[in-house]
Amino acid sequence: MTASLRIAQLHLAYETPKGLHTVVQGFDLQVPAGHIASLLGPSGCGKTSVLRAIAGFEPVRAGNVHLGEVLLSGPQVHLPPEQRHVGMMFQEYGLFPHLTSAQNVGFGLRRMAKPERVQRVQQMLDMVGLAAAGSKFPHELSGGQQQRIALARALAPAPALLLLDEPFSNLDATTRERLTREVREILRAAGQTAVLVTHNAQEAETMADQICAMTPHA
Repeated sequence: MTASLRIAQLHLAYETPKGLHTVVQGFDLQVPAGHIASLLGPSGCGKTSVLRAIAGFEPVRAGNVHLGEVLLSGPQVHLPPEQRHVGMMFQEYGLFPHLTSAQNVGFGLRRMAKPERVQRVQQMLDMVGLAAAGSKFPHELSGGQQQRIALARALAPAPALLLLDEPFSNLDATTRERLTREVREILRAAGQTAVLVTHNAQEAETMADQICAMTPHA
């Protein structure tokens, strides 16, 4: 079930040969369940680091991250990524070239009984408008179709939160504009809580219910 996201006083920093480098400090964000938020800003402002901290890939030096009532990260707390019920869609779609579209979508459902898995995969393909593409391999799909299959795969396990890291950046301007609207409608239909990382203001405005503008840490 989708859930709200709450980040309070997040501090992210990395050890470098010159000492500790702070990327994000005192970052706050609240996203109600079913809403889409965008982290908007230039390269180096820490937006992808925040996304990775939510997913559990980056350690948190201070502050906390809650998903619903669950504390994901905080003082002496770091829930492993696989226990966070968070889905991710990356800039590179990451589809398995040797698997069909249906097999890609169902990859995260391997523990589900086969009849239920088949039904869920078809439901996801229907949702992204590719009901007839289940038997096609990634190389047989357009870039936009590959993106929608990647979205279906991310949504298939019904994550409490979906994270999207620059998912439209590899597309041409016309396709990007069309798919931004389409993905928003798909997420709306699913009632999915989501956080989008982008440097494109128009993309953020089209996709998101709320926009968090970020600047590089001084």
